[in-house]
Amino acid sequence: MYARIARFEGVDPAAVDDQIAEMRSQIEADEPPADAPEEMRTLMETVGRFMQLVDRETGTFVGIIFCDSEDKMRRADEALNRMSPGDSGGRRTAADIYEVAIDKTF
Repeated sequence: MYARIARFEGVDPAAVDDQIAEMRSQIEADEPPADAPEEMRTLMETVGRFMQLVDRETGTFVGIIFCDSEDKMRRADEALNRMSPGDSGGRRTAADIYEVAIDKTF
């Protein structure tokens, strides 16, 4: 399994709830909207799990995606690199890929 961890800074703290709601609506849909970019379809095919962490006071987000193979991670990474965080999404300051060595739920 592989994980991609991306950090976004500079999100307007007043827009944090809107940003979370928008992301929820995108990832909870069974199918992307007809006008969705091809990158969204790629993510739906490759990503097995998504987590978003937020610091509301600073407007900082961390997005973590999990893919079950290196090939899927490469495809997801390429799609995400072509995407923009949007008007209130701040700017991506880091994006790193890791192999998941241990994944234990307690």
